[in-house]
Amino acid sequence: MARHKRTAADLGAWLCFEDEAGQGLRPPKGRTWGRKGHTPVVRVTAAGTRRVSTAALICTKPGCRPRLIYRTLIDRGPRRGRRKGFGETDYARLLDAAHQQLGGPLVLVWDNLNRHVSTRMKQLTEQRPWLTVYQLPAYAPEFNPVEAVWSHLKRSLANLAKHGIDELTALVKTRLKRMQYRPDLIHGFIAKTRLDFSPP
Repeated sequence: MARHKRTAADLGAWLCFEDEAGQGLRPPKGRTWGRKGHTPVVRVTAAGTRRVSTAALICTKPGCRPRLIYRTLIDRGPRRGRRKGFGETDYARLLDAAHQQLGGPLVLVWDNLNRHVSTRMKQLTEQRPWLTVYQLPAYAPEFNPVEAVWSHLKRSLANLAKHGIDELTALVKTRLKRMQYRPDLIHGFIAKTRLDFSPP
């Protein structure tokens, strides 16, 4: 990880971590209050395979507040021959949006998902001279601050009954937007990795 930090500092770039997650209509379980002897029950309509996929970046640079940038993708159910979740073009659009919003070069760190290391993705990243890409070690979620975003998001969605995929999408976007306006929270996600992001 020190190599990534030196590269970002040398380029005057933003160091960006990326990860993706999905949420279906069945809410994550969470603790809640209830009358003694009566277990609270949340009734949901979780039939089918509809889900919201989200890809997010946590971006940090010395002297700047950290940023959370995300995109959502709605999967409305099975269609033959269609890939679920984000494809290479979707990731490229997310990176283009981050580059435009941050106004500088990016050093991207992400995991070894098959779409991150595909030939098509390598072509797309090579076409962007402002982008430098590094892979996280295998099975190392503890080094990625975006994992804490998903944990925080899923806790906030626990025990909520969503009546449809559009309502779930609105809830996910609202929760992520709230996080965007809390740089102290994003700092906490970064600190949880116990990586040193101070200038070398």
